[in-house]
Amino acid sequence: MTANRHIFLDKQHPAVWRAINGLGLKVKEAAAEAGIGGKMLELLNVRISQINGCAYCLDVHVKDALQAGETQQRLAVLPAWRDTALFTEKERAALALVESITELPAQEIREQEEGFARGCLTEEEFSVVSWVAVCMNAFNRVSITSHHPVRRDR
Repeated sequence: MTANRHIFLDKQHPAVWRAINGLGLKVKEAAAEAGIGGKMLELLNVRISQINGCAYCLDVHVKDALQAGETQQRLAVLPAWRDTALFTEKERAALALVESITELPAQEIREQEEGFARGCLTEEEFSVVSWVAVCMNAFNRVSITSHHPVRRDR
């Protein structure tokens, strides 16, 4: 094996890949049951993928977000969501929570972000948003480690 050949983790261990995809489907189901629609779910997936720098997941989830009704403007300013009034209080709470779970800042900051999220989200929403972050972070790491390519749109 050559050192520069990428190993696609999903192809190398398809049963593990199917399991993580199953987790993703369960998280999506739980989000729908908690009243978190596809538009918000994809907004969170995009933000997590931006933080992690996962080009493959950004390509997938920006397209999915647009299909779910997200706007180009909100996606464009998403990295600066705190500096705009384009996001609802619930979206802001969910964004703060997924950022905290993704970045794992100091405990004081985590507690502050979790407190903000708990003040705006129900326990069910808080849990689901947390699972979205855990799951999307896993997908990001699989794609980054595998060097999944982004193909040009036709």
